[in-house]
Amino acid sequence: MNENIFRILAALILFTGMGISGYFRRKADRETGEKISRRVDGTVMMTIIRIGGLFLWFSPLAYLINPQWMAWSKIGLHDWARWLGVALGILNTFGIYWLFSSIGSGITPTSATRTEHKLVTHGIYKYIRHPLYTFGASMFIYFGMMADNWFIAVLGILTFILMAIRTPKEEANLIEKFGDEYRDYMKRTGRFMPKLGDNS
Repeated sequence: MNENIFRILAALILFTGMGISGYFRRKADRETGEKISRRVDGTVMMTIIRIGGLFLWFSPLAYLINPQWMAWSKIGLHDWARWLGVALGILNTFGIYWLFSSIGSGITPTSATRTEHKLVTHGIYKYIRHPLYTFGASMFIYFGMMADNWFIAVLGILTFILMAIRTPKEEANLIEKFGDEYRDYMKRTGRFMPKLGDNS
């Protein structure tokens, strides 16, 4: 299979996801008139996120520019596995749109909430409390499958772990803001995946 086909599809999926994210984040800042400071998560956490982010974004871009630059971490996947990555990546892009259209102006770049933030419990948030972490990390895992590259996939997994470490702080902020309303919401939903059982 021609490597260029997977490169083109991986690029379309990655940049579509980034475009959706960028559009809704700018829209939220514009509608609320509020820019959230990244310092709220603390210096150490933000330093880790920034350094990790450099690797996270540089590696897929390096593959897209020249796959040989990432050949040292090639897996040797069969084409069917790479096509599965394409299919999952496309589904994941719809998930990214669903989460951003559900949360609307409540999206922030940190664990802080906006001043006029309303608790979102519709759309995908009816089932999952933190779908951004699930779909964001999955995007890079699926990209790793499309690119036949273990390093990019591992970066996606590490990103998810890092976000999972930050999640208790975010949930503490939400409990402080919404109190029992958020505690009840936590009982009905899964943190990163839908909770088994009744979500009514």
